Parts: sequence; structure tokens; C-alpha cells
Amino acid sequence: MADLRFYFDPVCPFAWMTSKWVRMVGAQRDHQVEWRFISLRLLNAHVDYAAQFPPEYEAGHTAGLRLLRVAARARAEHGPEVVGGLYEALGRQVFEVRPEAEENRARRGTPEFLAPVLDEVGLPAELAAALDDDSWDATVQAETDEALALTGKDVGTPILHFQPPEGVAFFGPVISRLPSEEEAVQLWDHVVGLASFPGFAELKRSLRERPQLPAFGVAAGATGEQEDWHGGSRRQHR
Repeated sequence: MADLRFYFDPVCPFAWMTSKWVRMVGAQRDHQVEWRFISLRLLNAHVDYAAQFPPEYEAGHTAGLRLLRVAARARAEHGPEVVGGLYEALGRQVFEVRPEAEENRARRGTPEFLAPVLDEVGLPAELAAALDDDSWDATVQAETDEALALTGKDVGTPILHFQPPEGVAFFGPVISRLPSEEEAVQLWDHVVGLASFPGFAELKRSLRERPQLPAFGVAAGATGEQEDWHGGSRRQHR
């Protein structure tokens, strides 16, 4: 039984930052993570992207759904243990790149982008066919609904479910900087402590630093520019 269920969309930078922290803690503590799916594109299916989001969001969220289709097929054919490695390899290609490589944004949901990732993690190239196979959307939608049933609908990614199936789940923690190894376990203990209190509901602030990732032009040790992510995103209007 997993100690944590981590619901991710592979194009969410804050999910990626939180996943890096979770992996740091996992290297120091004996806990198991089950990587599950939540799609920002499906979560925002009712939203007018042109009116509500910056112009690049619709293509980015759609690419995330396409990559989740591949992850769903990989899990079905090769077992749940492959999902964490696939997500880690995807995240490196999406976020651990220099800003000038951001022309790759449009390629994220394409076979050309995916092929070297599949090769890196030892998965067969034919899994790329799932990019265009919307029959996998039912699986992704079911897990998106599962995640929202744990937290309520006014959330984004990531969603963490502690000590499933009985434990509590929250959106976040949302972090912009990667902690040190010592800080990572301290933060983990604090978050688990909050999650362990049955009456705890929420801590929240909408101001966020741009994440400490090469893709955002924020080097390790630097502090990103602060932005207001009201409603869990950079929506243009409520």
C-alpha cells in the first residue's frame, strides 16, 4: 500500500517542483508513492481558454492530456511501477531546459518529443500512438474526478493524498523553490503533521514566485519574480 498518492499533470510546473521534493524525501525516508493522473485540460473543459487564460495555456494543457494518455497506456500494459519514471523523464524534458529552448513547448504533445523520453525509460516506441487515442481520456477523467472528490473542485495540481485510502488529501503543497535535503524532510514532517489533524482544511496564498526551474529562467539559488495566481492559475478573469 502506498504512503502517498500523487496526482500530476506533466505540464504543471508546480506539480513538477512538488514531485522533486517528494522524491528527495523518498530517498531519505521509507515511503512509497503511487503516481496518478489529473488533467488540467479536462479539469478546465468548461472554460473559455481565450477569455480566461494566457494564450499558451490551451496548447500546453492539451499537450498534458496527450502525454497522460501515453502514461495511462504505459501503466495498463507495463504496470503502475513505470509511471513514476515516465513522469520524471517527461518533467526533465519539459522543465529542466533553458528558456531559449521554449520553442519546444509546441512539441510537447508530439511523437518527436515523446520518442526520446520513451527510449530513456525503456518503454516501447509504439506507446506514442496513445497521444492521439482519446479512448484513454476515460481513464484520465476518472482519476481527475477521483482527485477532485478528495479535495473539492476549486483546486489545481498537484493533489496529494496522504495514507490512502482513508487519509486526507490536499491541493499542494505548492512550492517555488527546491529545499535542501534537510529542509525537505522538515517540510514533509510539517505537511504530514497538518494532514494528520482531521480538522485541518486549508492554508493558502495566491502570490507565488516563478518556479526555480531552468525553463522559467530561474537558476538554482535564485528567486523568481512574484506573480498572483488567483484561483490556482494565472487566469485573466475570474
